[in-house]
Amino acid sequence: MYKNYKKEIIKNVIIFILIILLAIFATYKIYYKFQNERKVDYNSESLEVIFHEDKGDKVTLYKITPVTDGVGLSSESYEFTVKNNLTKPVNYAIKLVDDKKTIEQDKCKDRLIPKDIIKVSLKDGKNNKIYNLNELENNTLKITKINALEEKKYIIRVWTKEDSKSERDVHYHGKIQIVEDNSDIAKAK
Repeated sequence: MYKNYKKEIIKNVIIFILIILLAIFATYKIYYKFQNERKVDYNSESLEVIFHEDKGDKVTLYKITPVTDGVGLSSESYEFTVKNNLTKPVNYAIKLVDDKKTIEQDKCKDRLIPKDIIKVSLKDGKNNKIYNLNELENNTLKITKINALEEKKYIIRVWTKEDSKSERDVHYHGKIQIVEDNSDIAKAK
């Protein structure tokens, strides 16, 4: 009876270890499957840009929903990371431009939300700046420099101003661009 008890314990321990290993393996595979599906990579000559949502560089507002800046700062986010692959600093600009291709495909040029009621927030680390889209010079949210082999994470949020009047069937199609000092735009791989 003692031998059977010992065999039973060994068998249970082996089954338990196999179940744990299977759970770890499955968790690993599921995590990396979804992580890779959500990341969209863009590159320029020296920068790598990773958008952390499946939307990639596309920014969309589907209707005018007047909200305060506080509520706008908690709206849908567009997160991305800029990485310098060089051993020297690189200057670049972050822009939010009209997505002309999508506007043309949707044939909605006459149904766009006016830019004077669109607000944009750019958060980099602890700094969070809010802009009116129509007041941006050359659609530029930020001009900055990234040090050699450094990575910076950004979050953009877009909403309509609190005192906006609701209109039906209007929307906004935008595109986030990372433009190097030499005007090289990061493009999808």
